[in-house]
Amino acid sequence: MCVIGLAGWSGAGKTTLLTKLIPVLRARGLRVATLKHAHHGFDVDQPGKDSHRHRAAGAGEVIVSSAARWVQIHEVGDGREATLPELLRRLSPCDIAVVEGFKREAHPKLEVFRAENGRPPLHPQDLRIVAVASDVPFPEAAIPVVGLDDVEAVADLVMACAEPLAEVLGRLGGDGPAH
Repeated sequence: MCVIGLAGWSGAGKTTLLTKLIPVLRARGLRVATLKHAHHGFDVDQPGKDSHRHRAAGAGEVIVSSAARWVQIHEVGDGREATLPELLRRLSPCDIAVVEGFKREAHPKLEVFRAENGRPPLHPQDLRIVAVASDVPFPEAAIPVVGLDDVEAVADLVMACAEPLAEVLGRLGGDGPAH
């Protein structure tokens, strides 16, 4: 498994790009997993559903399974947020894991930049940004820059710049076997 991140300010188009990128990577024969960081509380099940009722009753962990998929919900409560290495180790085997968010972590990242956001680019200050997908050129960049809408070029960069899981875990301080 190799790992690459998509980093950028809110509103840059990370999720939009990722939803276009996944089918391109799949068409190239890759098994793709994603890991998304949320800065706020979120819910994957709905009030009234059995899984929600289980959690509301106090279950610290709920697994819902069907023939089509399964999901595991782990309540943190007053505990600490899981680290990126902990989450990466929970992924099932795949060819490439794309991490959306976690922009301050030391994994390889492709910056998603949109000029209309009015925020500065991240790549000049973050040496772990290995490429940029942007709606404006960065001729002074010392790393590859491709058009934000050129999904094939983005896929080429993702495949070229992703790093093996063991290397990423070592850099993040998450040494140890991945399962």
